[in-house]
Amino acid sequence: MPCFAGTRVPFMNLIDYLEAGHSLGEFSRQFPTVSREQAVQALKEAKQSLFAKIA
Repeated sequence: MPCFAGTRVPFMNLIDYLEAGHSLGEFSRQFPTVSREQAVQALKEAKQSLFAKIA
């Protein structure tokens, strides 16, 4: 399972948090080893990957 670089936090945790209605800030507080920049970049990359698949 893909994790954020330098952490053991799976990317799926971020998706699950957002899907449950939690904010990015709440995710950052719960998983302080993942920087906000890492989370935002991961979401951007996931978005690009999704658009590439459906385009």
